[in-house]
Amino acid sequence: MSTVRKTVTFTEQQDNWIKAQIEAGEYTNDSEYLRDLVRKDQAKNSKFHALQSKLIEGFESGVGTKSLPEIMKEVENRMKRDGRL
Repeated sequence: MSTVRKTVTFTEQQDNWIKAQIEAGEYTNDSEYLRDLVRKDQAKNSKFHALQSKLIEGFESGVGTKSLPEIMKEVENRMKRDGRL
């Protein structure tokens, strides 16, 4: 994967924070820290959009006819099948 050089400006406080992360051994340099932040942000946004899509799908499906106990039983059965219960 090719790389692109960027120039980024930080406050002194932000720069000190980045340096502290590097000194703590979490990262070897500024670029590694910033790339990690971007990856985490991408993952967070991906999860958010997946959830948003499911919520929209649920709203668009309309009101269900099942009772709450029926729904809870289905969830319980699904969790048992998946090994989560």
